[in-house]
Amino acid sequence: MPRDPNIERTQLDEDEESAELSLRPSAFDDFVGQDNIKDNLKVMVQSAKMRGKQLDHLLFSGPPGLGKTTLGHIIAKEMNVNIHLTSGPALERKGDLAGILSGLAEGDVLFIDEIHRLNTVVEENLYPAMEDFYFDIVIGEGAHARSMKLTLPPFTLVGATTRSGLVSAPLRDRFGLVSRLDYYDQPALESIVHRSAQILEIGVTEDGATEIARRSRGTPRIANRLLRRVRDYAVVKHADLIDQDLAQYGLAKLEVDELGFDYLDRLYLDALVSKFAGGPVGLDTLASAIGEERDTVEEVVEPYLLQLGFIQRTPRGRVASKSAFEHMDVVPPSKQGNLV
Repeated sequence: MPRDPNIERTQLDEDEESAELSLRPSAFDDFVGQDNIKDNLKVMVQSAKMRGKQLDHLLFSGPPGLGKTTLGHIIAKEMNVNIHLTSGPALERKGDLAGILSGLAEGDVLFIDEIHRLNTVVEENLYPAMEDFYFDIVIGEGAHARSMKLTLPPFTLVGATTRSGLVSAPLRDRFGLVSRLDYYDQPALESIVHRSAQILEIGVTEDGATEIARRSRGTPRIANRLLRRVRDYAVVKHADLIDQDLAQYGLAKLEVDELGFDYLDRLYLDALVSKFAGGPVGLDTLASAIGEERDTVEEVVEPYLLQLGFIQRTPRGRVASKSAFEHMDVVPPSKQGNLV
């Protein structure tokens, strides 16, 4: 009987998710990096436990893959409560919010990913739940409709966003701590690679870890993903150790270059410097040119390019820097007239 490719794809996705979960730190001491945020959270958790109260609401912002969800899980474990996961787009109606809030126990953590994408009605109904722990329910319709307050147990809302500027001021003001997670430096990523390699039961040399870390775009999730893929090459080649040569070989096969740019990054840069002569060009035009969604380009591709100084966001559109032209081996327009 032929295999169903959809079933195989689902199984692969589940295996990837399972592998990622196995590498996720479960305690503050195992969480590498973001030391200032981690220290503040430790104090808040200890204070809440000593006072016998729930933790204040928390808002984490920053690019994907830096540990926002992981911190939510750690907080729940440290507080010895359950965590309930949802996302802004999943809470389409007031009833969706009521359903998840009514399932919370005292002190539980409600984690809302992409909280900036909550619609206005849901967000406004979240305010009294966060401040006074009640939820308004309307019973009946028309002239016979009446409002009833549903009392909620005290809980902790942990919001995560990749677009902090889109979180409304009224919602932001209701969080007890607002923290931004930044990209990780090289030593932190190397520590993460070593830790994950131990869990995956594969050896890695110092230069092998360095090679993986420096191509990880400052992001632990990417470091772990690249490590798992290089591990696959190590298994196939019967290697017990990931050294620099093996790491370089595997990463080259994955089309991840020395700066951590993958196929999509290079496609973006090639369009910007070749098709649009370095810009300025609008985001929608650029996204269409490479066949990607606007949100993917803005939230996944551009943050790292901005950090490295390869692009600029201007009122007129995206503009490539000199580094972008050099990396793509394209001569900037201003110099083309000097070519012989």
